[in-house]
Amino acid sequence: MKRIAFLAYGLFSYAVFFASFLYAIGFIGNFIVPKSIDSVPEAPLGTALFINALLLGIFAVQHSVMARPAFKRWWTRVVPAAAERSTYVLFSSLAMFLLFALWEPMGGVIWSISNPTGQAIAWGLCGLGWTILLYATFAINHFDLFGLRQSWAAFRGREPEPLKFVQPAIYRVVRHPIYVGWLIIFWATPVMTVAHLVFALLTTGYILVAIQFEERDLTNAHPEYRDYKKRVPALIPSIRRLFRRASESTLAEARQ
Repeated sequence: MKRIAFLAYGLFSYAVFFASFLYAIGFIGNFIVPKSIDSVPEAPLGTALFINALLLGIFAVQHSVMARPAFKRWWTRVVPAAAERSTYVLFSSLAMFLLFALWEPMGGVIWSISNPTGQAIAWGLCGLGWTILLYATFAINHFDLFGLRQSWAAFRGREPEPLKFVQPAIYRVVRHPIYVGWLIIFWATPVMTVAHLVFALLTTGYILVAIQFEERDLTNAHPEYRDYKKRVPALIPSIRRLFRRASESTLAEARQ
C-alpha cells in the first residue's frame, strides 16, 4: 500500500505541475486562460506592483530554498526521501497557481509590434523558447526533474540510482538551456506591457541569481562541473564554438 501511495503522490504532483505548465503558456501569451498577465487592470499601479513583486518573490524563495542540499537534508527528516522531489514539484506548482490567481495586471504599453511579419517572428521566438525548455528537460532526465523517477523506484521497492553528470547535445552549447528557454519566453512578445516588463525583469533577475546557487551545488556534487563551466557558456552560445562544432561534425562526416 505504501508503494502505491508513493506512485500515486508522484503522479498527482506531476499532474499539478503539468496543469500549471499549460496555464503558464496561456498566462504569459494572453490567450485561453480566464486571467492572464495582461488582463484588465483593477488595482492602482503601486498596489499592483507591490503584489506582483511579492508573488514573484514567494515563488523565487520557494523554488530556490527547497532546491538547496542543506534544506533537502533537513526536509527528508519530515517527508520520505522518495517523495522529496515530488513535494518540491507540487509546492512549486502551487506557488505558480498562487501567482496566476493573485496577479494584478498593470496596463501601459512599452512596445507594440503592429507589422504582421514582426508579430509572427515574436510569436515564433516565444514558441522556440517553449520548445527549448521542454527539450532541455528531456535531454537530461525529465522524469527525475519532476519526481516520477523517484516515485517509480519507490513503487518498485528500490533506491533510484544516482544520476551521472552528462552533457547531452544542447548542454554542450549552453550550461542552462532551461533558463535560456524561459528567458526567450519572457521577452519574446509582440506587445510588451508594464506588467509583462515587470514580470520579465524580476524573473530574469531571479534566474541570474539562481544560477549562482545552482552552479555552486553542481560543482560540489560533480567535480567535473568546474571544467565544464570553463568550456561552455552559461546562457549565451558562443558563435565561434558553434561554428567550430559544425566544422568538426562536417569533417568527421567527410572522413567517413
